[in-house]
Amino acid sequence: MTKPLVIKIGGSILEQESALSSLLLVLKSNSDKKIILVHGGGSTVDQMLMQAGFTTKKKNGLRVTPKAQTPIIIGALAGTVNKKVVATANQLGLTSLGLSLADAAMVTCSKHPENIGEVGVPTPNNYSVIELLLSQSILPVIASIGALDNGNLVNVNADDAAVAITQLVDGDLLLLTDVAGVKDAQGKILKSLAHAQAQTLIEQQIINGGMVAKVNAAFNAARQLRRSIAIASWQQPQQLSLLFVGQPIGTRIIPD
Repeated sequence: MTKPLVIKIGGSILEQESALSSLLLVLKSNSDKKIILVHGGGSTVDQMLMQAGFTTKKKNGLRVTPKAQTPIIIGALAGTVNKKVVATANQLGLTSLGLSLADAAMVTCSKHPENIGEVGVPTPNNYSVIELLLSQSILPVIASIGALDNGNLVNVNADDAAVAITQLVDGDLLLLTDVAGVKDAQGKILKSLAHAQAQTLIEQQIINGGMVAKVNAAFNAARQLRRSIAIASWQQPQQLSLLFVGQPIGTRIIPD
């Protein structure tokens, strides 16, 4: 593959040091490739909000971000989670640099149209810093925190952030999750999945529970990018090496 690969991570892998280290070691062994990490960190945010006496609310799957919670959310994502990933990578010998969407105005944000507080809608803007880092074989690790035109910081859905970065670098997108892919009625991993097929599997409750949200988010990302993307498991990071030589992994999500 010649295009940059944007890998979105979140959830459990950020809480399991051994899993994160395994992924980063695979990236280190492929350091000649152009790779970018984009991360969320919802569980860390939830823990820090709870410690501060706040409750977490979501609307249509998006985190509601009141102004009073914004400093904690920014600190959790652009601080605690981002620097943990960077420190782990550097300790393993994989040179990395932590960034947010706001750095060098790589991605600009507008206020989200829904009434969900300090949340931004990202738009790709400036490739120069990422281009420089990739040219020096430095891994960019990007937190899903952006800025509005007035300079106010906003929380950005991590999937949306990954899409914006993928658009920015004209790359391919891989969503790493806690499952190896989308399964059919026989429990086998589907190599590809079209939207109509996904809706049928959801109606039949073959795709169910938390996987419904993951699949819908993946289709939304593929639709925005107007190209297919992959869902694969962070528990099998060695599979990434197959992706780098053009072999499919996980389930490829085919947009409408």
